[in-house]
Amino acid sequence: MEWFVSEYPKHRKYKLDMGKSCVRFKKVEDIPYELIAELCTKMTVDEWVSIYEANIKKN
Repeated sequence: MEWFVSEYPKHRKYKLDMGKSCVRFKKVEDIPYELIAELCTKMTVDEWVSIYEANIKKN
């Protein structure tokens, strides 16, 4: 998250509109696809699943 927040201004002139689990864009043209692609390479699927499973609420 820290990496994405610091890199975003280098790719877009608009302020980052981000919640806990989403990034919001007003126009499709404003989506920084290259930045999102690079973000996807920062973590493996197994790492993401492990983090997700460790943080979900179990009933």
